[in-house]
Amino acid sequence: PNHHVFGLSLVMSRGQTLFVADTAVHEVLSALQMADIAEQAAKVARSLGHEPRVALISYSNFGHPALPRAEVVRDAVKLLDERQVGFEYEGEMTIEVALNEEIKRNYPFCRLTGPANVLIMPSLLTSQVSTQLLLEEGGGTVLGPVLMGLSKPAQIVPMGTTVSDMVNMTALAAQGAN
Repeated sequence: PNHHVFGLSLVMSRGQTLFVADTAVHEVLSALQMADIAEQAAKVARSLGHEPRVALISYSNFGHPALPRAEVVRDAVKLLDERQVGFEYEGEMTIEVALNEEIKRNYPFCRLTGPANVLIMPSLLTSQVSTQLLLEEGGGTVLGPVLMGLSKPAQIVPMGTTVSDMVNMTALAAQGAN
């Protein structure tokens, strides 16, 4: 894959960890960027001990409703199909299908064997709104974004970040520099 600089945030809530990208760099992702960032984020998740199940997120599920912006997400999935990557991925799908096993059962063809743990968002707007909403209302912890894909580690430290969160972000940044 092409290496892109992108923001990766970790959301820890209810005993599970979600990796969310891109939370810092690209305003709107192309299909190629989505596919490449999916590969890079899956690699980071695996290096931190999580078997990646990647969901490429949209406001539609597998072509319904068929709106133009969702085509980008479907094209990203086709690119991953062509590359024969070594991790689970699926899209285009909504957050509820990605994370809720009951709802996912309505899509028996879905390739994910469990809830997604890596969410590739189609735009900075969706990633920022969703992670901030989780942080403010969900009672979880959001670490990051940490900038990935740079030759040296870098991180964005939002206002209000605790010392404990900074220590965790430093570990994640060091991982991303490999």
